Amino acid sequence: MEEFIARGFAATRLDDIAKRAGVAKGTIYLHFKDKESMFEELVRIVIVPVVARLTTLPPPAGSVRDLIEAFASNFLNEVIGTRRGDLVRLIVAEGPRFPSVADFYYREVVSRGITAMRALIELGIARGEIRQKDLARYPQILVAPAMIAVIWQSLFARHAPLDAQEMLRVHLDLIFGERSTT
Repeated sequence: MEEFIARGFAATRLDDIAKRAGVAKGTIYLHFKDKESMFEELVRIVIVPVVARLTTLPPPAGSVRDLIEAFASNFLNEVIGTRRGDLVRLIVAEGPRFPSVADFYYREVVSRGITAMRALIELGIARGEIRQKDLARYPQILVAPAMIAVIWQSLFARHAPLDAQEMLRVHLDLIFGERSTT
């Protein structure tokens, strides 16, 4: 992971990974057919379990907003400002040049998150918590603050720190209406 994050997908060489791991390059080929399969396994180990935990929410006892806040808070804690966030940023940056890597990430991570968000949105609509029914067609809107936070953290945090939790609260106020303070 350190090599991919430091150099990017394109510039990472299996020689450098082997050197960092203290093994011969041939040892890597005993486990991986190429750099792409190694990167995919890295995503499976580092990101997929987080998405699985986040998308396996308990039965909705509270409000849909509460569930979404819990999901987003966990995402922020486990991804933003961690090496996982660096990996997500790498995919955002290099995915257009490596469509198979982007396709893999979409299948393993994005599609699962979108499915979970759509289910929560549909539950919110059915319960009357979400009035905008078209939101179910665009669950990306719901997760947009998380993606903005990932990108902002790497590009602009040193100039203008972002309170991702507060941004999320404002975003959810726009979708659900402001929480009453009484």
